[in-house]
Amino acid sequence: MKVVVAPDSFKENLSAREVAEALAAGVADAAPDAEVVCVPMADGGEGTVEAMVDATAGEFVDCEVTAPLGDRVRARFGVLGDGKTAVIEMASASGLPLVPPAKRNPLRTTTFGTGELIRAALDRDVAKILIGIGGSATVDGGAGMAQALGVKLLDANGDDIPRGGAGLAKLDRIDVSARDPRLASVAVEVACDVDNPLTGPTGAARVYGPQKGATPEQVSVLDAALARLAKVIARDLGVDVAEIPGSGAAGGLGAGLVAFAAATLRPGVDMVVEAVGLDAKLEGADLVITGEGRMDRQSAFGKTPVGVAAAARKHGVPVVAIVGAIGDGADAVLTRGIDAVFSIHTAPVTQEEAFARSPELLRRAAEHVVRLFLVGLSRSIARERKKP
Repeated sequence: MKVVVAPDSFKENLSAREVAEALAAGVADAAPDAEVVCVPMADGGEGTVEAMVDATAGEFVDCEVTAPLGDRVRARFGVLGDGKTAVIEMASASGLPLVPPAKRNPLRTTTFGTGELIRAALDRDVAKILIGIGGSATVDGGAGMAQALGVKLLDANGDDIPRGGAGLAKLDRIDVSARDPRLASVAVEVACDVDNPLTGPTGAARVYGPQKGATPEQVSVLDAALARLAKVIARDLGVDVAEIPGSGAAGGLGAGLVAFAAATLRPGVDMVVEAVGLDAKLEGADLVITGEGRMDRQSAFGKTPVGVAAAARKHGVPVVAIVGAIGDGADAVLTRGIDAVFSIHTAPVTQEEAFARSPELLRRAAEHVVRLFLVGLSRSIARERKKP
């Protein structure tokens, strides 16, 4: 019997690799002779670099980059096992946790450090760069990222505009003559699971600006600044980013990556499924076990377990999700390829106890799921033998 174990992380508790190892131990408890294939997964958000590096036997690369407010911070990206694919989480360089709450101000914060991460990946002579853009502290439309890659964003006097969202209001023209030439030979794919446009009522500033510290007045300034950026990009680069679904992701970084790096925006879990080679690992599988920390109605929309189930469905393999908690609307995943959902908890428990016991409980849950699967399998075999 072959079992593929492909979970997401349990946020703030266990990495995807740690979850997979605990589930694999439970499978072995129930079926010692089973072939267990562990594939740590993610959906493009937090933990994507770690999951993809672990799943492909890749390596981590540490570097120092510019933090959102201009100080320096240690960040890292991954190079996958093929040696030709880099994976970046923009939050590592430009994420909200890097800015103390009292200093959060998207008029000032910049994605310059994300551009430095991209440049560091280019230094590794990669052919593809995968970027997760969740958790940003910025609303600068990717301007800082572009500046780090050699793009000149100039005001009416021909001077560089200041970093941060407010600087976009001064943008007069864009000069890409000094843009890093290596971008032309690298495919850039962006994990993007929202469809917000760059500006307007559902745009980057109005929807996400307040989460990053923007006041109502600042939101209006930022929305106008992003509109200015879109207008100049359309005129100088011939790219209309304003209404692209997902262009407003990460404070407009989605738009900036499309305009300045010719990036493609993709559902995050689809990008991860492809990069870790999940489809090939599902060949010949009898059962797939996936999971995440909490499953609710949002899980049906682009989260890891549903992405894994979509891949498994192509092979006709049943999928069971083992999760930390089951929230409202979780049954929606049963219409998206997941056959059953089980929580690791069988009684009320504090968060501290739940976190401490997660590996043990994951192992026990996986053991019981596999034992139940084996009962069904044996009955199916018995029925087949009774047929004339």
